[in-house]
This record gives sequence, structure tokens and C-alpha cells, in this order.
Amino acid sequence: MKRILLPAGGAILATGLLAAGLAGTAQAQGDVASDALAKTEAQAAEVVDFWTKSNNAALTQAVAFNPDSLEVKKIKSGGGYSADTKPGSALPIGEEKKVSVKTQNVNLPKTIGKVFFEGRDGKLYWCSGTSIQSQYRNLVATAGHCVYDMAANNEVVSRWVFVPGYYQGKTPFGLYVGKQAFTHYDLDVYEDFDRDYAFVTVYNGIGGPNAASPKKVTKAEYDAFGGPKGTKDVAITQAEYQKAKDLNGGEGPDGWAKPSTIQDTVGPDYKGAIKVLKEVSADEFAKAPEGQVNGGKAPRATFTENVTESEYKGYTGPGYRKIDDKGNFTITHYFVKYWVKETAKVEYFRTEFYVVDGVLKDVGRLGDNVGGQGVAWNQPAGAVVRTFGYPAGPHPDGNKPYTGVTPKWCYGKTESKVLQIPAKKVEEHQSLRCPVTAGYDGGPWLAKYSNAKRLGYVTGVTSLIVDTDSNGRYDRITSPIFDGETAAIYKAAAAVWSGKLVK
Repeated sequence: MKRILLPAGGAILATGLLAAGLAGTAQAQGDVASDALAKTEAQAAEVVDFWTKSNNAALTQAVAFNPDSLEVKKIKSGGGYSADTKPGSALPIGEEKKVSVKTQNVNLPKTIGKVFFEGRDGKLYWCSGTSIQSQYRNLVATAGHCVYDMAANNEVVSRWVFVPGYYQGKTPFGLYVGKQAFTHYDLDVYEDFDRDYAFVTVYNGIGGPNAASPKKVTKAEYDAFGGPKGTKDVAITQAEYQKAKDLNGGEGPDGWAKPSTIQDTVGPDYKGAIKVLKEVSADEFAKAPEGQVNGGKAPRATFTENVTESEYKGYTGPGYRKIDDKGNFTITHYFVKYWVKETAKVEYFRTEFYVVDGVLKDVGRLGDNVGGQGVAWNQPAGAVVRTFGYPAGPHPDGNKPYTGVTPKWCYGKTESKVLQIPAKKVEEHQSLRCPVTAGYDGGPWLAKYSNAKRLGYVTGVTSLIVDTDSNGRYDRITSPIFDGETAAIYKAAAAVWSGKLVK
């Protein structure tokens, strides 16, 4: 998104419909611009591999889209909006034959999520977006600048995907690769932010909650597996633990005893003393005496293990990571020995071993999995809307109140007068009081939102984030006004089929 500083000290952050059901749309096919994002299955497969390898590592590395600021000379309010055609709408998915009910609550819609992409600068970013109604249930609405890189002569961004319900590297409903972006010709060619919206068709989802779920394996299978894997400690009784020891001829891979506390320490000569190894950091290890701890000898120990690259990158423990001169990934663990009284509380555990086979599965169409919001155009000014998105960037004064981890919302009436920003070719933007930051761009503006159904009608998407009172804090968001030309572009996108990537 582009950030604009106003001459008075204010700032603007440029954060950046069902074919058979359309009525009263402008027949302006010349306004429709479309560009391929991943036009072949091979290209889409590369995008999937890029975002999903190493346990979705790339998704967690992306940041809220926030390009450099641009100077503008003027911002002002204009007259009221005049519709170019009759009002119209497309019903939300599942509501085609039902009457919409208006309620005022804040349950988050399943349809919203993050749009991830690679900019022309090679960096990874996200915006917000939502699933919407379409003939093939495969359409996402977002800001146009979250599809086109305005700083790179309006070229489309790379590796565009949509992840509904995204949370800290998780893709609960799957990952959807963008196939084709539909925008207004004026945005594509002239960078006209009055048309800062995009409708993106996506392939069937890849992944989902059951696609790459961990599979329980034996210790031998776990050791031999080179992909993502992990262990889980399961509490067991002393009898179960003893049985595991007996079956394995000792404290084998299926169970071990672990004192719950090492506070009641004694010397190694104490009758019935139990020896405990505590893993510590390298600094703590270095500070421990070499000769004596509680009267014992050789109180320190180290162990270096070879690990996979994914284990190496994902390791967060106190051990020391190193790539040796042969290119092997290693982790050195440091231990200090303690002796505790026999009466110390002891808990018993069994280790379970899991691997993730990495097999990607088709999880179906976007709209079938999360639903889709309706779309409406030529709606009157001053309407009540509820907006959603994932803010994360800082305010102009550097304050950073949002993390981008979970979606936020704003609620209220849009301003009756349109916002005008000549430097961005904005002559008619709708606006709403909302103190969010970068990352919120692309998120939907929903009218007639039903809390029970978590559905409404998209009447705009967040484009600009504005500081109107020059205090260094954003306080308003703006959106292009969805009109008859928007409806025509939506209609073109909503009738295009995408298909699946996994047969």
C-alpha cells in the first residue's frame, strides 16, 4: 500500500459479482482488464510449493503491504455520489432463495482471510480479502493494488494466493492460488484509485485441516523420515511406565521417568538419590562448575545431533544450531546433572512420534468451504457498513497497535460526501471512521451484515487509510464506490471457471 503525506500534516495510506443474478449493470466490457496470475497448472504448482514448503514457512515471513509514502497536494470532500445505473446486487452464497436479515453483532465471517503475494522487489507481503459469490464459487475480492504492483509499471504481482481464516502459518480451509485477476481498465493503465478493486478467480484449494495432518509412526520410522516431524509427551501411570520399561529392556523409546521438580537437590551419595539431566543454554552450561554440583562429579554433558534442514530452521530450544564444514545441519544440546531426593514428585511419560507426509490434497472450491459474501453496487451514501481486515503496520508517528495475527473490524455509517484526492486520481471515494493501519487494505465493506449467518453484501474494499486531523494516527479508511462499471467487471470475473490442481 502507498502512504501519502498531506500538506497540512495529515497522511493517507494507500492500502493498496453471480452472473445469472446481475441486474441493472452497465454494459461496459471495454472497462474490463484481466491478467493471468498463474495461467497454467505448472505455474500454480510452483506457487503452492513456494508457500507450503518447510511447513508454510513463507506465509509466516510475509509482512503487511506498506510501500513508501508519496506526496499529495490536496485532499477534500466533494459532493454526494450519483449512481451511474440502477442499484443492483448478487446474493451471498447460500442465500440465493432466502431473505437477508440485518443484525448488529461482530461475529467474524469465515469468508475473510489474507491475500499473500511476492512484490516486484522480491519481498513477501499480505493484504486482506474475502470470498464472494460467483458462478463457480471461486472468486476473491480485494484491493487492486494488492494485485498490481503500482511501483513497477502496473505489473501483476507474483505467487498470489488467498488463505481464508489464516492464523500464524495455519491454512484451516486450504490455500487458493490465484488464476486470473479482473480489474478496471483505468486502474490497470492509469493507476486511477477510483477503481482500486480487483476480483480474482482461484483454483480449488490445496491443503486444509486434514491434508497434511501428522501421522503416528514408530521411533525407527520417525528417525528415518526426512520431512517435517515432531514428538508428543503423553502422561501415563507408573504401572504403564514400568511395563514400557520391561518390554523395551530398560528406559527405551516408548517411555521414561521425569521428575517434575529439581528444587529438592541432594548429593550423589544421598541414599536413593535420582539423577536428572536438565537441558540448559550454552551460557548457563559455561557458568556451571566443571567439577562439583551438589557434591557430584562430571556435572556437565553435551550431545550433538544431526537434523534435517526443516528441523534446523524450526528449532527454538536452548541448544546451539550450526552448519558444519560438510554442510550438515546440527544442534548441540547442553546438560547439567542434578541429584534429587527419592521423595521428589515424579511424573511418567510416553513419547509418541509423528511425521507429516506432505501429501497435498484438493479440498474443493473456495465458496463451498467458507461461503461467499454477496455483492452490491450503486448503494446510497450514509449506509451502515461493517469492515474487516488484518491491520499490522505502524501509524505515521511510529505507534504500532496491531499485530496482524487476528482480524479486526470497524462499524458505522459511511460519510455522505465523497472524498477527493487529485494526486491519486480519486474523485469519488466513500469513507468511514476507522483507526486501522497497513494490512487492512483489501478487506471488505459489508452492508446488511448478519451476525447469525456471517454474511452481507460487499459494497467496497479498503483502498486508502487516512490521517485526517494531522495527529500522526490514521483515523479513516476509504474505498472505491461500487457502481455499474464495477458490476460489469464483477460479472465478467464471476462467470470464469478455474478448475483444480490436484487430480
